[in-house]
Amino acid sequence: MDHTLALIIKSQQGDKKARDTVFEENTGLIYSVAKRFVGRGVEMEDLIQIGSIGLLKAVDHFNASFEVKFSTYAVPMIAGEIKRYLRDDGILKVSRSLKENCVKIYSAREKLEKELGREPV
Repeated sequence: MDHTLALIIKSQQGDKKARDTVFEENTGLIYSVAKRFVGRGVEMEDLIQIGSIGLLKAVDHFNASFEVKFSTYAVPMIAGEIKRYLRDDGILKVSRSLKENCVKIYSAREKLEKELGREPV
């Protein structure tokens, strides 16, 4: 049994120190996932906080019978938590299709900026 799995099992049995250790050893996952969501109107610090919730949920719900590495399980949990926050949290409720269009427009704009070497007009 690998180190992380042993700590996760201890954590799920109520060992707070083991939970904290797994969290600390995997915080890099949060940063790598959060970077993908920069530029969507939310501060990086907030993305990291939301991603931390996803990582903690991953620690709490990971099951060795999934037969995947913990990081493979944790990354989608972190991304899902951030996506849920971006989708559901806001003063105004905006439809999912409108948000999806916004993401497409943002991506197209970035692509054009790289191709043209300037801002598209």
